[in-house]
Amino acid sequence: MPSINGLDNHDGSRELWRHSSPQDTKMYDFMKRVSQKYGVSLDGYHDLWQWSVSEPAKFWEDVWHYTAVKAHKPYETVLESDQQLFPRPAFFAGGRLNYAENLLYPASSPNENAVAVISATELDREYVSWKELRDRVRQCANALKEAGLQSGDRVAGFLGNHVNTVVAMLATTSIGAFWTGVSPDTGVHAVLERLRQIEPKILFADNASLYNGKVHSAQAKVQQIVSDLLLLERLVVFETIKSHQFDLAELQPQQGKAYSYDEFLSTASNPSAPLEFASLEPDHPVYILYSSGTTGAPKPIVHGALGTLLQHKKEHVLHCDICPGDRLLYFTTVTWMMWHWLIGALASGVTIVTYDGSPFRPFDAEGGNGEMAMLRLIDELQITHFGTSAKYLSILEQASLNPRKHPYRPVTLQTLRAIFSTGSPLAPSTFEYVYSSVHPDIMLGSITGGTDILSLFCGSCPILPVHKGEIQCRCLGMAVHAFDYAGKDISASADPGDLVCTTPFPAQPVMFWPPGPVGAEKYRKSYFDVFGSSVWHHGDFVRLNPVTWGVTMLGRSDGVLKPAGVRFGSAEIYNVLLKHFAEEIEDSLCIGRRREGIDTDEIVVLFVKLASNSHANPIIPAELAAHIQGTIRKELSARHVPAVVAACPEIPVTSNGKKVENAVKQILCGLNIKIGASVANASCLDWYRAWALQNP
Repeated sequence: MPSINGLDNHDGSRELWRHSSPQDTKMYDFMKRVSQKYGVSLDGYHDLWQWSVSEPAKFWEDVWHYTAVKAHKPYETVLESDQQLFPRPAFFAGGRLNYAENLLYPASSPNENAVAVISATELDREYVSWKELRDRVRQCANALKEAGLQSGDRVAGFLGNHVNTVVAMLATTSIGAFWTGVSPDTGVHAVLERLRQIEPKILFADNASLYNGKVHSAQAKVQQIVSDLLLLERLVVFETIKSHQFDLAELQPQQGKAYSYDEFLSTASNPSAPLEFASLEPDHPVYILYSSGTTGAPKPIVHGALGTLLQHKKEHVLHCDICPGDRLLYFTTVTWMMWHWLIGALASGVTIVTYDGSPFRPFDAEGGNGEMAMLRLIDELQITHFGTSAKYLSILEQASLNPRKHPYRPVTLQTLRAIFSTGSPLAPSTFEYVYSSVHPDIMLGSITGGTDILSLFCGSCPILPVHKGEIQCRCLGMAVHAFDYAGKDISASADPGDLVCTTPFPAQPVMFWPPGPVGAEKYRKSYFDVFGSSVWHHGDFVRLNPVTWGVTMLGRSDGVLKPAGVRFGSAEIYNVLLKHFAEEIEDSLCIGRRREGIDTDEIVVLFVKLASNSHANPIIPAELAAHIQGTIRKELSARHVPAVVAACPEIPVTSNGKKVENAVKQILCGLNIKIGASVANASCLDWYRAWALQNP
């Protein structure tokens, strides 16, 4: 019988939580089955992980059966070769399945009248049963077929995070067409940068959206988007905001027609036709997502059915310990990879909760907008697993919020078993805050992966403790290591290095768009230019704890700082600022500057957005700058101390709230770069250009 975790816990990392009955988790059950089936001694999770990356074919086959993937035709070979990751090896060749079918008819066979989706906004709640969800998908799929949609066509959604988006995606993928989603808060230029490349045949859009108590019409944006998509044949508009004026006559595609959603459904010649699922190869595409595009046009990344399905099932069932009937809420837009991760939980029989609106303004009959809003939603909807961004949790921390002792209607959070955090590294102080002030007995899963794999490299594990500042584990089947610049594995040294993966995994993209040699070369350069075709280079800077095997995220590799040859990540600086200067500093950006032919060494520049200053050209008090430098020296080392601390009016971020370090670094280094439309507040980069000129 395997032990629970196999750790001695004498590494100095502070343990914050461990499961009260780990033997009852799916992870423990899976580990026990592997041990018995193969006669291997597994002394805890790390041994199971080691087995999973040493025997990838056996592991992924066991995950297929344990999570009960539904297939029309059995596979013939699990993995054709585990020798290299590029060109991408095929998984489960010979099999046939449908992604949408696995989500709509999970193996757990939930009661058809049970709730499948709760669609929440700032004002409303809509409960949709499995039976109703299937029928809505059936109606939409019939209309899509009537419109001539075929396998391989592309469908786009310019939509909020609500149940109709889920319906449109499932209807699309049931036919074998590819789905791509862009949030309505995205600028027209950024939308077209993406959609022009993939040429959608059909576009779904909202008539308007509600955010922070205000209705935002989509008319002007949709009109510009439709006029620029030359191959678009259908525009279908949801009446997301009831009675909101929307003129379809102004929105006719050049090659087709615009419909309200009800009109579109009525076009089906056989509206009562049953829902059918195309029988497709495992690598048949289902989703197109996009690289960040902070320094150029976003690259369309294409993800396949089986890889996405199997990876999400593994993560939800084993790593998150989500069971049929549990309720998962992840605060996300449809653009972010976490939307796809949330929707994928349907395949495990989970009730998913989509939320569209501000995280600080869900409807509350007794008032109380603000930091408590999302926490009250957790209580109201009896959420068991809640996901959000590290930034959101840091906002609660900065507000010193104690939701269970709040003076105005405190919450109980009694149904909550886990909180997941991603998007950026979770500060050690925020780990402590969650356990001291939010909930003392939940699994805090700091998780990391990416749009590139539509899933996780490292994440939560219910049979391991949570240690302060650490992601609990490297996920099963993901051969994650830390490499130095020379390609040497330094994982066991506790030294920081580049996050790499050295074994093939099914969630690798099936291709980059466009199909063919151009997309293939983009694919190769994105991940295999640094260490070759056998090592996926992800672009994150990490440190592994050789005792706990927990993972600390240190920022992006392209944001790695290297003054005097010493490498460290920007997240180390951000963590110190959040811990010691939460009241004085609203946000920050830490950049390395070395200009070719000018600087012999890199210097570290720290930009801070002061909480008390809204001037266009703010100035940081000298004593505060010195205090920051002294604190960083004390908390980290003399080598971490920024040479320059400057106040800035704004921090550039992507539409998902990620800091745009690389673009600012290139500006400071004197490089002439093209800024992509995914920088949400790109105009603020002019200030950094001016600063670079004024500080030669």
